[in-house]
Amino acid sequence: DEEAGRTIPVCDENGAVWWQADMDIDCDGVRTAQCNEDTDCCFYPDTAFHTSTDEPLNAAELPFVVVPSPCDIWDYRQFGVHGGGAVAIIYDDRVKYAVVGDTGPTGIIGEASYAAAADLGIDPDPSTGGTDSGVTYIFFKNSTVAPIEDHNEAISTGQALARQFVDNN
Repeated sequence: DEEAGRTIPVCDENGAVWWQADMDIDCDGVRTAQCNEDTDCCFYPDTAFHTSTDEPLNAAELPFVVVPSPCDIWDYRQFGVHGGGAVAIIYDDRVKYAVVGDTGPTGIIGEASYAAAADLGIDPDPSTGGTDSGVTYIFFKNSTVAPIEDHNEAISTGQALARQFVDNN
């Protein structure tokens, strides 16, 4: 993680890929009161993956995780991780479920949407929020949440895959 100045190991297990890192706040996608050019200096009005109606995701409403764009260091696609895949995010005593919703810089790992941070009790402000450590991200291989914008589907899919992951490891 170039931003944190350290190397974050990506662990490959039966049914999932996971890592522990910080959490930076991603506000890209649909322009909202929480996520726009005024609240986030790096705001971009699109996401790598889109809703079922081909619209960018809404970072203020949808819990999602950002994966580093494919590069020589690590390519998420080679490990069964893809847009709309189910993710469990663990912070302190909370487990929340989300989807893979965006890609980011190749040298930065540990980023999630405004909504994901808020769900975990992490300050979601894109300028001052996030946390420096203590977040575990578990990406369930070859999973699909459909439609990607259905958070209840992300929860039920994530819970079922988390049980399967624990039983198989």
